[in-house]
Amino acid sequence: MADPRMPGLTLAEGNPGAGTQRARRPGIDKRTVRRIGHVLFALFRFAFLLALSYIVLFPLIYMISNAFKPMAQIFDPTVIWVPKTLTLENMAIVFKAMRFFESLGVSLRVGVVSAFIESFTCAVIAYGFARFRFRENKLVFALVILTIIIPPQSVVIPLYLNFTRLDFFGLLGAIGHALGQEIRPNLLDSPLTFYIPSVLGVGVRSGLFIFIYRQFFRGLPKELEEAAWIDGAGPIKTFLRIVIPSSGVAFLTVILFAIIWHWNEYHLSVMYFNSEFPLSVSLSQIRNGLRLVTGFNEYGNPNQIRNLLMAGCLVFISPMLVLYLFMQKYFIRSIERVGIVG
Repeated sequence: MADPRMPGLTLAEGNPGAGTQRARRPGIDKRTVRRIGHVLFALFRFAFLLALSYIVLFPLIYMISNAFKPMAQIFDPTVIWVPKTLTLENMAIVFKAMRFFESLGVSLRVGVVSAFIESFTCAVIAYGFARFRFRENKLVFALVILTIIIPPQSVVIPLYLNFTRLDFFGLLGAIGHALGQEIRPNLLDSPLTFYIPSVLGVGVRSGLFIFIYRQFFRGLPKELEEAAWIDGAGPIKTFLRIVIPSSGVAFLTVILFAIIWHWNEYHLSVMYFNSEFPLSVSLSQIRNGLRLVTGFNEYGNPNQIRNLLMAGCLVFISPMLVLYLFMQKYFIRSIERVGIVG
């Protein structure tokens, strides 16, 4: 085809780009590449979270499946995950073997009460670290961090001996020696073995709770406290009227952690209690309870033993699962604001 503007030249010769445009193959633009990348990343994230959820939820699903499975279906090859019928017989046996209601009362009276006491005491200590400056501040806080690092099992024996004959700087021992009789009280098999450390800020995971509170209090605006001081409020009144109402998320986080850790505490509970035990100890001794209740033979049918043990584990974790189901929204929100993410 000739170019009317230049005789003797075709259109392709007069316009070199025309032939290039016709010869260029259509490609994928950057927007499409990004869209494909987002889709692939979403698929990878879904697969990763699905695999992670399976790893986390598999023990719970396995526990529930076996806890409600009738004994007659243990040898049924067609029953793997979902039983054909459900039964509460395993739960009834485990309730008797663990003395559930008695052990639950001990866990609530000892663990939950100690958790609330410890949450308030650690908040007071952490407020002192966050707002008051004294010469030994860094040294004392280093000792607090040291309590996080040292495993509690390494100090169980000194704690046991201390509560066997409780003394304050050797004063009761000296008085008893002068009187010729032992006046140091034995606090074993008493809730005071948990209450006293909680009041003094050295209870279960107290170092971690102090650290969480300290990080949160350092982020609070000082202008609120300065305004209270101008109005005549002292440190105690400022803490009770200003700091505590402004620290609801930190208190919620610490209280939930404290309740769960006290609920799961086994080593201290089995060391301090001799007659009444919390649920953590009752679960560890469930074989003895089954032997007394049902004539359980630990060398008998392993599948039957497994079903009863799964039922006992489910009974133990059920209160904490219910607590988390009701508090999960507030707990996740508080975790994001207290500075312990990542």
